[in-house]
Amino acid sequence: MAYTYCIWYRVSDDGPDTERLVRAHMARLACRAGVTARLLKKRDEPRLWMELYEGVTDPARFEAAERATVAAYDIDLLIEGARRIECFHDEAPVAPVCV
Repeated sequence: MAYTYCIWYRVSDDGPDTERLVRAHMARLACRAGVTARLLKKRDEPRLWMELYEGVTDPARFEAAERATVAAYDIDLLIEGARRIECFHDEAPVAPVCV
């Protein structure tokens, strides 16, 4: 079974230096966990960011790698409050029905 991890938080500063560090952390994590990563920013609230990691087949390995890269890149220093981590399992895709 494959999982998608959604990790969301508010950054203290949404400038290019913050984005560069977050993207570096995400690239390292994606490589270590063998998954695809995407960074989303909320429309109308530019400091609310979400990291998406898709295709996670080994949650324990992913979560250990996530903790390690957060620490290595000092991600907690860039955010306000806590990082919230949600995990969803993939279901069969819904085929479009166009009428």
